[in-house]
Amino acid sequence: MERISVVSILDVIGELFSDEVSIAVSNTKEYIYYRPSKRIDLKIRPGDLVRKGTIAYKALHTKQKVSEFINRDVFGVPYHGMAVPFFWEGKLEGCVTAIFPALTDGKSVVTVKTDEGWVPIPFSKVAYLEAKDKKTYVYTEGCSGTHKYSLQEFEYLLPKDYFIRCHRAFIVNVNHIKEIYPDAHSTFLLLMNNGDKIPVSQSYSSYFRKLLGF
Repeated sequence: MERISVVSILDVIGELFSDEVSIAVSNTKEYIYYRPSKRIDLKIRPGDLVRKGTIAYKALHTKQKVSEFINRDVFGVPYHGMAVPFFWEGKLEGCVTAIFPALTDGKSVVTVKTDEGWVPIPFSKVAYLEAKDKKTYVYTEGCSGTHKYSLQEFEYLLPKDYFIRCHRAFIVNVNHIKEIYPDAHSTFLLLMNNGDKIPVSQSYSSYFRKLLGF
Protein backbone atom coordinates (compact mmCIF):
# COMPACT_ATOMS: atom_id res chain seq x y z
CA MET A 1 0.00 0.00 0.00
CA GLU A 2 1.38 3.41 -0.98
CA ARG A 3 2.13 5.87 1.77
CA ILE A 4 -0.60 8.48 2.27
CA SER A 5 0.56 12.04 2.92
CA VAL A 6 -0.82 14.23 5.69
CA VAL A 7 -1.77 16.88 3.12
CA SER A 8 -3.80 14.43 1.04
CA ILE A 9 -5.69 13.30 4.15
CA LEU A 10 -6.39 16.92 5.13
CA ASP A 11 -7.62 17.69 1.61
CA VAL A 12 -10.08 14.80 1.84
CA ILE A 13 -11.21 15.88 5.31
CA GLY A 14 -11.70 19.40 3.96
CA GLU A 15 -14.09 18.04 1.35
CA LEU A 16 -16.33 16.82 4.16
CA PHE A 17 -16.90 20.40 5.25
CA SER A 18 -19.12 22.97 3.57
CA ASP A 19 -17.74 25.28 0.90
CA GLU A 20 -18.38 28.01 3.49
CA VAL A 21 -15.65 26.70 5.82
CA SER A 22 -11.90 27.28 5.57
CA ILE A 23 -9.54 24.86 7.36
CA ALA A 24 -6.14 25.74 8.86
CA VAL A 25 -3.68 23.45 10.64
CA SER A 26 -0.68 24.69 12.61
CA ASN A 27 2.07 23.34 14.79
CA THR A 28 2.83 25.30 17.96
CA LYS A 29 4.36 28.21 16.01
CA GLU A 30 3.33 28.29 12.36
CA TYR A 31 0.70 27.11 9.90
CA ILE A 32 1.47 23.91 8.03
CA TYR A 33 -1.73 23.57 6.00
CA TYR A 34 -4.51 25.85 4.78
CA ARG A 35 -7.61 25.22 2.65
CA PRO A 36 -9.61 28.39 1.84
CA SER A 37 -13.35 28.24 1.24
CA LYS A 38 -15.42 29.90 -1.47
CA ARG A 39 -16.83 32.43 0.99
CA ILE A 40 -13.88 33.38 3.17
CA ASP A 41 -10.12 33.40 2.63
CA LEU A 42 -7.77 34.69 5.32
CA LYS A 43 -4.81 34.44 2.90
CA ILE A 44 -2.91 32.15 5.24
CA ARG A 45 0.11 30.41 3.74
CA PRO A 46 2.06 27.42 5.09
CA GLY A 47 4.99 28.86 7.02
CA ASP A 48 3.10 31.93 8.28
CA LEU A 49 3.45 32.41 12.02
CA VAL A 50 0.36 31.93 14.20
CA ARG A 51 -0.46 35.53 15.06
CA LYS A 52 -1.49 36.83 18.44
CA GLY A 53 -5.22 37.54 18.57
CA THR A 54 -6.24 34.61 16.35
CA ILE A 55 -8.27 31.74 17.76
CA ALA A 56 -5.42 29.38 16.83
CA TYR A 57 -3.09 31.41 19.05
CA LYS A 58 -5.63 31.37 21.88
CA ALA A 59 -6.17 27.61 21.58
CA LEU A 60 -2.44 26.94 21.64
CA HIS A 61 -1.86 29.14 24.68
CA THR A 62 -4.85 27.93 26.69
CA LYS A 63 -4.51 24.32 25.47
CA GLN A 64 -8.29 24.26 25.16
CA LYS A 65 -10.90 24.49 22.41
CA VAL A 66 -11.70 28.09 21.51
CA SER A 67 -14.82 29.21 19.65
CA GLU A 68 -15.51 32.90 19.06
CA PHE A 69 -15.85 35.87 16.69
CA ILE A 70 -12.64 37.59 15.55
CA ASN A 71 -12.90 41.14 14.20
CA ARG A 72 -11.21 42.44 11.06
CA ASP A 73 -8.21 43.86 12.95
CA VAL A 74 -6.33 40.54 12.77
CA PHE A 75 -6.68 39.40 9.14
CA GLY A 76 -8.57 42.33 7.65
CA VAL A 77 -11.67 40.11 7.44
CA PRO A 78 -14.10 39.41 10.30
CA TYR A 79 -14.81 35.74 10.90
CA HIS A 80 -16.21 33.17 13.28
CA GLY A 81 -13.98 30.25 14.10
CA MET A 82 -13.31 27.21 16.21
CA ALA A 83 -9.78 26.02 17.07
CA VAL A 84 -9.02 22.70 18.75
CA PRO A 85 -5.49 21.87 20.00
CA PHE A 86 -4.10 18.38 19.50
CA PHE A 87 -1.56 16.46 21.54
CA TRP A 88 0.81 13.53 21.15
CA GLU A 89 1.68 11.54 24.26
CA GLY A 90 0.54 14.46 26.40
CA LYS A 91 2.62 17.07 24.55
CA LEU A 92 0.99 19.94 22.64
CA GLU A 93 1.68 19.52 18.93
CA GLY A 94 -0.56 22.13 17.26
CA CYS A 95 -4.18 22.88 16.48
CA VAL A 96 -6.84 22.62 13.78
CA THR A 97 -8.97 25.69 13.04
CA ALA A 98 -12.33 25.84 11.23
CA ILE A 99 -13.06 29.33 9.86
CA PHE A 100 -16.62 30.44 9.10
CA PRO A 101 -17.72 33.65 7.36
CA ALA A 102 -19.17 36.35 9.59
CA LEU A 103 -22.62 37.70 8.91
CA THR A 104 -22.82 40.36 6.26
CA ASP A 105 -23.51 43.72 7.88
CA GLY A 106 -27.22 44.40 7.91
CA LYS A 107 -28.25 40.82 7.25
CA SER A 108 -30.92 39.86 9.74
CA VAL A 109 -32.97 37.23 7.91
CA VAL A 110 -32.85 33.54 7.06
CA THR A 111 -34.07 32.93 3.51
CA VAL A 112 -35.72 29.50 3.36
CA LYS A 113 -36.87 27.43 0.41
CA THR A 114 -40.56 26.50 0.36
CA ASP A 115 -42.77 24.73 -2.18
CA GLU A 116 -43.70 28.12 -3.66
CA GLY A 117 -40.25 29.71 -3.75
CA TRP A 118 -38.07 31.47 -1.19
CA VAL A 119 -39.17 33.34 1.92
CA PRO A 120 -36.89 35.70 3.92
CA ILE A 121 -37.63 35.24 7.63
CA PRO A 122 -36.37 37.71 10.26
CA PHE A 123 -34.24 36.08 12.94
CA SER A 124 -36.78 37.05 15.60
CA LYS A 125 -39.51 35.07 13.80
CA VAL A 126 -37.49 31.82 13.62
CA ALA A 127 -38.73 29.43 16.34
CA TYR A 128 -36.21 26.63 15.84
CA LEU A 129 -34.07 24.76 13.32
CA GLU A 130 -33.86 21.01 12.84
CA ALA A 131 -31.36 18.79 11.03
CA LYS A 132 -33.34 15.96 9.42
CA ASP A 133 -32.89 13.74 6.36
CA LYS A 134 -29.61 15.50 5.46
CA LYS A 135 -31.39 18.87 5.31
CA THR A 136 -31.82 21.80 7.68
CA TYR A 137 -35.44 22.76 8.34
CA VAL A 138 -36.31 26.25 9.59
CA TYR A 139 -39.58 26.63 11.49
CA THR A 140 -41.62 29.70 12.43
CA GLU A 141 -45.07 29.93 14.00
CA GLY A 142 -46.61 30.24 10.54
CA CYS A 143 -44.42 28.44 8.01
CA SER A 144 -41.38 26.23 7.46
CA GLY A 145 -38.76 25.67 4.80
CA THR A 146 -35.28 24.30 4.18
CA HIS A 147 -31.87 25.95 4.06
CA LYS A 148 -28.53 24.86 2.60
CA TYR A 149 -26.52 25.69 5.76
CA SER A 150 -25.82 23.01 8.36
CA LEU A 151 -26.70 23.49 12.03
CA GLN A 152 -22.99 23.92 12.73
CA GLU A 153 -22.86 26.86 10.35
CA PHE A 154 -26.04 28.34 11.80
CA GLU A 155 -24.45 28.24 15.27
CA TYR A 156 -22.03 30.91 14.04
CA LEU A 157 -24.47 32.89 11.92
CA LEU A 158 -27.45 33.30 14.26
CA PRO A 159 -27.49 35.84 17.13
CA LYS A 160 -26.09 34.10 20.20
CA ASP A 161 -28.16 36.12 22.65
CA TYR A 162 -31.28 34.12 21.85
CA PHE A 163 -30.39 31.09 19.71
CA ILE A 164 -29.13 28.04 21.61
CA ARG A 165 -28.04 24.58 20.48
CA CYS A 166 -29.99 22.14 22.65
CA HIS A 167 -29.49 18.86 20.76
CA ARG A 168 -27.32 17.57 17.93
CA ALA A 169 -30.39 18.00 15.71
CA PHE A 170 -31.91 21.23 17.09
CA ILE A 171 -31.19 24.93 17.63
CA VAL A 172 -33.96 26.88 19.39
CA ASN A 173 -34.89 30.53 19.75
CA VAL A 174 -35.37 30.98 23.52
CA ASN A 175 -37.95 33.72 22.88
CA HIS A 176 -40.24 31.07 21.35
CA ILE A 177 -40.09 28.65 24.30
CA LYS A 178 -43.42 28.50 26.12
CA GLU A 179 -42.54 26.00 28.86
CA ILE A 180 -39.69 23.70 29.91
CA TYR A 181 -40.46 20.24 31.32
CA PRO A 182 -38.05 17.83 33.04
CA ASP A 183 -37.57 14.59 31.14
CA ALA A 184 -35.77 11.30 31.80
CA HIS A 185 -32.07 11.10 32.64
CA SER A 186 -31.51 14.80 33.46
CA THR A 187 -32.86 15.98 30.11
CA PHE A 188 -35.62 18.44 29.26
CA LEU A 189 -38.50 18.85 26.86
CA LEU A 190 -39.30 22.26 25.40
CA LEU A 191 -42.84 23.25 24.51
CA MET A 192 -42.61 25.91 21.81
CA ASN A 193 -45.16 28.68 21.21
CA ASN A 194 -46.27 26.95 18.00
CA GLY A 195 -47.07 23.77 19.95
CA ASP A 196 -44.05 21.73 18.82
CA LYS A 197 -42.00 19.82 21.39
CA ILE A 198 -38.18 19.92 21.21
CA PRO A 199 -35.84 17.67 23.23
CA VAL A 200 -32.82 18.94 25.14
CA SER A 201 -30.30 16.09 25.09
CA GLN A 202 -28.21 15.07 28.09
CA SER A 203 -25.01 16.33 26.51
CA TYR A 204 -26.50 19.83 26.16
CA SER A 205 -28.67 19.93 29.32
CA SER A 206 -26.13 21.51 31.74
CA TYR A 207 -25.06 24.03 29.07
CA PHE A 208 -28.72 24.84 28.37
CA ARG A 209 -29.53 25.31 32.07
CA LYS A 210 -26.52 27.55 32.57
CA LEU A 211 -27.44 29.83 29.67
CA LEU A 212 -31.07 30.12 30.73
CA GLY A 213 -30.20 30.43 34.42
CA PHE A 214 -32.27 27.69 36.04
